[in-house]
Amino acid sequence: MPYILRFTQQYQAAHQDEVLRLEAQFKDIERRDPAFPQGRRYQPFASSEPNHTLIWECEFPSLRDLEAALRKIEADPTHTELFAKQSTYFLGVRTEIFKVLEL
Repeated sequence: MPYILRFTQQYQAAHQDEVLRLEAQFKDIERRDPAFPQGRRYQPFASSEPNHTLIWECEFPSLRDLEAALRKIEADPTHTELFAKQSTYFLGVRTEIFKVLEL
């Protein structure tokens, strides 16, 4: 059964350029390592989330694969370093896991 991992990060609107510049570096990690979770990034246009929110989302074939991806992310020193820089601009962060319904 597929699962979706979503990170929702609301940031200080005045620092959008810095947040997105750092986010581009996260994308570079994904490009360099095909085994790294390959997520899609969103910014709200018409949503209950404010415009100064960054959403990263990735689908996995199983919960086991999702959990392995989380371990890979947490163990990557470059990712950890970038997150430490980027998180100084965050007002709130949420991690969500969704089960995909195949009705």
